[in-house]
Amino acid sequence: MSNKFLVLGRAGMDLYADPPGTRVEEAKSFVSALGGSAANIAVGISRLGGQADLISAVSDDAVGRHALNALKSYGVGTQHVKTVGGAARNSLAVVETRNENCQSVIYRNGAADFQIDDSQVNTIPYADYNFMIVTGTALAAEPSRSATFLAMQLALGAGLVLIIDLDYRPYSWPSVDDARETYKRAAHMCGIIIGNDEEFAVMGQSLDDVKRIRSKLIVYKMGPLGSVTVHDGNISQVGVFSVKALKPTGAGDAFMAGFATGIAAETGVEQSVRRGSAAAAIVVTRVGCAPAMPTELELNEFLVNHAHSTL
Repeated sequence: MSNKFLVLGRAGMDLYADPPGTRVEEAKSFVSALGGSAANIAVGISRLGGQADLISAVSDDAVGRHALNALKSYGVGTQHVKTVGGAARNSLAVVETRNENCQSVIYRNGAADFQIDDSQVNTIPYADYNFMIVTGTALAAEPSRSATFLAMQLALGAGLVLIIDLDYRPYSWPSVDDARETYKRAAHMCGIIIGNDEEFAVMGQSLDDVKRIRSKLIVYKMGPLGSVTVHDGNISQVGVFSVKALKPTGAGDAFMAGFATGIAAETGVEQSVRRGSAAAAIVVTRVGCAPAMPTELELNEFLVNHAHSTL
């Protein structure tokens, strides 16, 4: 199976209090990096040897251009990223590199990526790709929500495998009820669903509920307890790798990149989950999210040197 991916969602800027360990309120300097879950996933896929093209929108200003330049520097395709003017602005996260009590302040008012629209996704040659990854935040507001569902329909019509990272951010949604119904609709369309216990709870599903699902490949992430995978009636659990973490951020995006490239390479579901877990373990030991994504060589060396994850 080929490894050509569309990734739909946000790209933004992260500002990290510097040096690592510094609290935001005490910082005298910050280091910038590409951010946003979809952008991070696309970078992770690209660094692991896949082809990743982003579907997003960025603001017509210096920060938007910073995001585009960063995406290109990582080898991520930007031909499906549009630039929007007016009051729309790229997302900004002000973050700490701290494993305990890590603070992350998110600025999402008038987010540019919520301006993804129908005309934009209608022009994409979906048949050129094999997978589309949707990050759930893109479903939280219009016109991005309608455009995302249209893109999903077009991708399915072209035979792509649809993967959703539930990526629930409460501050982006008008209500929990709205999130629940929207996620249910999106999950019904996707063959692969990845989320944590909080995200499945938003859909009203417990781990026991998920274990009874037979028509999807589901990865139910449980933080330090690892993850449970449900596939074709089989249930398996994979633990996490023991590392000395610098911070918790970026783990979910790295997991998706490692997992998705494993599925594309047909390494098997359990090995793909281990790849995702290993990528997540690497990212939390490094500063940043996009810059912290491992290469294929780094990931393979990590897997050789960490033969067993812990439950």
